[in-house]
Amino acid sequence: MDQMRSLHTPLTEEICTSLRAGDRVLLTGEVYTARDAAHRRICEAMDTGKPLPFTLDGAIIFYAGPTPAKPGTTIGSIGPTTSGRMDLFTLRLLAQGLKGMIGKGNRSAAVREAIVAHRAVYFAATGGAAALISQSIKKSEIVAYPELGAEAVLRLEVVDFPATVVNDMYGGDAYEQGKERYRRT
Repeated sequence: MDQMRSLHTPLTEEICTSLRAGDRVLLTGEVYTARDAAHRRICEAMDTGKPLPFTLDGAIIFYAGPTPAKPGTTIGSIGPTTSGRMDLFTLRLLAQGLKGMIGKGNRSAAVREAIVAHRAVYFAATGGAAALISQSIKKSEIVAYPELGAEAVLRLEVVDFPATVVNDMYGGDAYEQGKERYRRT
């Protein structure tokens, strides 16, 4: 089995340069959550010159909305949502310095091209493992749009958050590589 590689956020170009589709990583540092409604509001803030809820430079956005935390826990279950729903907004965020995204599922051709152009990376988190993923989250705080409930933007402090590189800055695609590996000739 291949080795997990430990990475610390924020992501730098040097880190992104070292990653390849299929690499398994453990992320430690700050990660932000944002789903459809939050992405829309972030883009509206960009359009109107309002301050963004967090700096996009080197940031990682986890496409997730957690369940409420039980007493004595940091966060409820938190699993990835379908990334393609954010594709409409992703090009703009990458252009502003976003370096990483975590979700599940394929990205559009335009987003894959933008990942290459902006030297970024798209990670997959395992769907169906939300309770397990929550164990890597040590701190959680709302930083924007609390009225969105589970879709508010959260700043998460993560330790050894497991993810797999799906799309790298070289155009690699772990999903396509996986299909090719098992394709009949």
